[in-house]
Amino acid sequence: MSIEKQTGLKRLIFSINNSWSGVTDAFKTEDAFRHIFIFSTLLLLISFTLDISKTQHIVLILCSFLLIVIELLNTAIETVVDRISFEIHPLSKRAKDMAGAAQLVAIVATLLTWLIILF
Repeated sequence: MSIEKQTGLKRLIFSINNSWSGVTDAFKTEDAFRHIFIFSTLLLLISFTLDISKTQHIVLILCSFLLIVIELLNTAIETVVDRISFEIHPLSKRAKDMAGAAQLVAIVATLLTWLIILF
């Protein structure tokens, strides 16, 4: 099956639509993504109320987006592993654990960043 490749503006619009579908699907189907998304949104809103420098504000915004990006990648990896097989396999477990570890590192980094900026 050959798929005709889009070019130019059509390709950009096609890519944006696919990306948005990924975000909405993750929000509808993944509890962890919803939690991270809501948590990140709350942090982002709180950051606007703080009396901090622009640089500090940018760092807090980036932390919020980083959490969302890594959770999307974590979900993508888990989905691909599950697509291959639901059978428990050491390599599947390793891939899922490492993707989860990336999210844990991002959460700890975000918490530390907030603590350093606030205190």
